[in-house]
Amino acid sequence: MRIVIQRVLEASVTIAGEVVGKVGEGMMILVGVEDGDTREDADWLVGKTLRLRIFDDEAGVMNRSIEDVGGSALVVSQFTLHASTRKGNRPSYIRAAKEEFSRPLYEYYVESLRSTLGEERIATGRFGADMKVGLINNGPVTIIIDSKLKE
Repeated sequence: MRIVIQRVLEASVTIAGEVVGKVGEGMMILVGVEDGDTREDADWLVGKTLRLRIFDDEAGVMNRSIEDVGGSALVVSQFTLHASTRKGNRPSYIRAAKEEFSRPLYEYYVESLRSTLGEERIATGRFGADMKVGLINNGPVTIIIDSKLKE
């Protein structure tokens, strides 16, 4: 699994003109599931997400987690995170898991975050929908985390 986390002042996702998810200060999280990913990958990413210290402390140092600051998260599925551009100029998505495999892992990741942060602090898009995502990146701070690399 691969996630892209952006520290945001606000973020929203709109589908067919309707805002279906919106958060204030916190994180915008894009989630991509690859064939072969497991709940262990999701658990590891949830731990990283919750403990990632990307929010400023009183000295202006990124030393606080989303839990520490009471932040919210907008979580959106994004199969294109597993795009391969090795050959030619048209990305291949062959490594991205099919919906019947990826949706349960995405939902597991979301529910795991909700169980710690609370229902009201987690918003989502709609799996597989054509979504318009808007955000104000704070910093900017953007972190890519891959459960296979564990960097």
